Amino acid sequence: MDDLDLSLEPTLNHIFDKDSTLKWIFVGGKGGVGKTTSSCSTAIQLALLNPDKQYLLISTDPAHNLSDAFGQKFDKDARRVEGLNNLSCMEIDPNAFIEDMKSSNALQNQTNDPSNPFSGLSSIMNDMSTTIPGIDEALSFMEVMKHIQKQDANKDDKSGSKIDYNTIIFDTAPTGHTLRFLQLPATLEKLLGKVNDLSDRFGPLLNNFMGSANLNQNKQQDIFKKLKDIQVTVSEINKQFVDPELTTFICVCISEFLSLYETERLVQELISYNMDVNSIIVNQLLFSDEASCKRCLSRWKMQKKYL
Repeated sequence: MDDLDLSLEPTLNHIFDKDSTLKWIFVGGKGGVGKTTSSCSTAIQLALLNPDKQYLLISTDPAHNLSDAFGQKFDKDARRVEGLNNLSCMEIDPNAFIEDMKSSNALQNQTNDPSNPFSGLSSIMNDMSTTIPGIDEALSFMEVMKHIQKQDANKDDKSGSKIDYNTIIFDTAPTGHTLRFLQLPATLEKLLGKVNDLSDRFGPLLNNFMGSANLNQNKQQDIFKKLKDIQVTVSEINKQFVDPELTTFICVCISEFLSLYETERLVQELISYNMDVNSIIVNQLLFSDEASCKRCLSRWKMQKKYL
């Protein structure tokens, strides 16, 4: 676009650099601006430029489009993209997660026993995927936790039998969902810190109570231990998400009023989370040499104004 004064070179080469240490790349913005196209293009380019590295593209948007974009079916389990040996995709699916939970042996044993206080759990879980706000964000966060834990496990695994993705790219939901997802680590870390503090202070009292009531103290200890393990993992996620060497956020927008100002608010929120955001993709741009089309020229002038 000839009349535009761009102070920065329009490139994402710093993302594609073979020496890049980025572990997490989030691609997000307002709905309908081309987030999926941008995240897929970014993932493909990374995979092509770095054939010795493994990449995973995760869709956290409830309205998944990765299957449509690649022309092959993806689900909650990572699956290789056809034609690329080092790129896999998956789509976070709350319904599939709930079905897995319901079909697990432990849950079936509990729900089939009428004397068990959890016997009504199955019917509750039937509506979980649609009635619980933020379940998509929670499941996305669980996926992040899984990969953080896999990192730690693979440090001690010298066999190379496990796939350890070098970089995970997120095709995120529209802005509001994404911000809730990014708030989860800090919120959970504070909450778990308080819970674990209470367990340290009142644990002995609970042990005495459970002992006098002939209840299993080991289960209580197991729960507290798991909570502390989760806190360690969440703390590591927090640490990685605010490290610009490991995490970055690519904002996607179009050169229009609403998209521009939502992107500005998004950038401000990300900065308040101490998250690195140094790239903005502007989609659907027209060029001035299309002046033979009056409607195109009018739109180009509007885009120029907002750029």
